[in-house]
Amino acid sequence: MHVTQRGVNRCAIFLDDFDRVHYLRLLKQVFRVTGIALHAYVLMDNHVHLLLTTRRVGDLSRAMHALGHNYVATFNARHGRVGALWQGRFKACAVDTDAYLFTVMRYIELNPVRAGMTTTPEGHAWSSVHAHLGRCIDPLLELHPLYLSLRSNAESRHRAWHDWLQEGLADVDLAAIRRHLDRQAALGDQVFQAMVEKALNRPAPCRPRGRPARAAD
Repeated sequence: MHVTQRGVNRCAIFLDDFDRVHYLRLLKQVFRVTGIALHAYVLMDNHVHLLLTTRRVGDLSRAMHALGHNYVATFNARHGRVGALWQGRFKACAVDTDAYLFTVMRYIELNPVRAGMTTTPEGHAWSSVHAHLGRCIDPLLELHPLYLSLRSNAESRHRAWHDWLQEGLADVDLAAIRRHLDRQAALGDQVFQAMVEKALNRPAPCRPRGRPARAAD
């Protein structure tokens, strides 16, 4: 599941590193309680992106409600403000793991580069990219099995992910992710689309994309 949440009127939701650390601390707590696995994330100035797996219906809504409520209470108290911080409810898009997982991960970790905040994804401190490149062990993350299957050992896997990020994101992929996330529509093949439509009882148009090619270690 690809999830995003923005500040109201595109206002900043993080004003300093205390805010960012507090948000991540709350994120870890609520995801642990609800059993949600976080696979990728990035904290921008006025929004966040999360890639995650839920285990039960309703877990995501409960987690995001608790996260948002607790974070806003602290944020408002620290910065002397009142009122809403979030631009409505979070948006969520079901992702076909086999067809689209790596493209969404790359979209998330390249977000600071597209925004002109840094020239490289690893230049942004508040992202899962550091764990995927082997620069740290991130206690927030549960590394996705498909990411682990990229290569048979960690060093070559980190190099493969670095090369995958360096390729950038095709315009067609960028547009598809944004369009489907805005509509909260599923990304994946026709079988995945049918499953999501049946589960949600609504249309779930999707579009399959690629993944990094395997290579001999």
